[in-house]
Amino acid sequence: MMLSRAKPAVGGDLQQADKQNKKAKKVPKLDDLLAQRDFTGAITLLEFKRQAGESEEDTDLWIGYCSFHLGDYKKSLEVFKNASQQEGCNPDVWVNLACTYFFLGMYKEAEEAANKAAKSRLQNRLLFHLAHKFNDEKRLMVFHQNLQDIIEDQLSLASIHYMRSHYQEAIDIYKRILLENRDFLALNVYVALCYYKLDYYDVSQEVLAVYLQQVPDSTIALNLKACNHFRLYNGKAAEAELKSLMDNTSSSFEFAKELIKHNLVVFRAGEGALQVLPPLVDVIPEARLNLVIYYLRQDDVQEAFNLIKDLEPSTPQEYILKGVVNAALGQELGSRDHLKTAQQFFQLVGGSASECDTIPGRQCMASCFFLLRQFDDVLIYLNSIKVFLLIQSEKIKNDYVYLSWLARCCV
Repeated sequence: MMLSRAKPAVGGDLQQADKQNKKAKKVPKLDDLLAQRDFTGAITLLEFKRQAGESEEDTDLWIGYCSFHLGDYKKSLEVFKNASQQEGCNPDVWVNLACTYFFLGMYKEAEEAANKAAKSRLQNRLLFHLAHKFNDEKRLMVFHQNLQDIIEDQLSLASIHYMRSHYQEAIDIYKRILLENRDFLALNVYVALCYYKLDYYDVSQEVLAVYLQQVPDSTIALNLKACNHFRLYNGKAAEAELKSLMDNTSSSFEFAKELIKHNLVVFRAGEGALQVLPPLVDVIPEARLNLVIYYLRQDDVQEAFNLIKDLEPSTPQEYILKGVVNAALGQELGSRDHLKTAQQFFQLVGGSASECDTIPGRQCMASCFFLLRQFDDVLIYLNSIKVFLLIQSEKIKNDYVYLSWLARCCV
């Protein structure tokens, strides 16, 4: 009987020990969390270990690394800045600090930190991007020549192509990498974005679908899908695609909330523009352009000009919009200087190899010849595109000049 009582007692100790062992096994390892890209879980583990007095020498650096990948650049900056001020700091600190400065838009500080870092492929890629930001073509080519045929360097090169509006070159790089790495599904989003920029919205949708089948809740992919719907259909169709994102309050990408607000203004034809767009002018590049468009629609040409006058155009859309604003202001004020500036911008776009055969390019050439009063040439370009019938503004459609030109085209 005593023996029978002893057995459960021993068994209970063993069961308790087994439970403790299982519990210990359930505590994740940092390497596993990083491999799974669970940066929130990694920070939680690192903070827990620090509070328990189990932190290691590089705990703070890992917290900075995880914060960076979660988009919390201010927290990351604080960590790496403190680490850089310590004597004999880890040599990787400077390049990590530089990357954090870069993502905060503090490009001069990023360059200073990068120059203190040891030479590495990451340092070269960062300096490559900084040269692009500073429009330093000479240094851009130096860092370009240092790029190697490895995935990280080629992805960096593709992103520079994209930012310089060389979309086909970027697509070629992404597709080549995808052929060799089928599991790099996110590259489909980059390819889709390039096709979107090339106005191939249906192709963009097809490529995007490949990624969304595997990652149906992707913020970036769903937002791009909505933008494609806006171009292919209308604002209501686009907004319907964003509904799931608007309902998702757990998104780890804070910037997406602002991006969605911005896009909703566009989808709703400018509704809420003055409340949403001004704070985003220096955050989302398109916000400034869309605010300019809003002012133009409100016939506030001067405010549109004030917003765009200091913008150095680098894309066809920016050249076109700056041309439109100068043309409108020139006509309103009777200013030959503004009209000449508009004519030059239109000619740059319409005469470029990439835009000469597109509808916007031909519209630009028509506008250029109109300002030069070469109306026969205007008709040649307008006859190649049915642009007048696409105009939706009731104010323009009721204007005598519009009706006269529409009649002439029909004749």
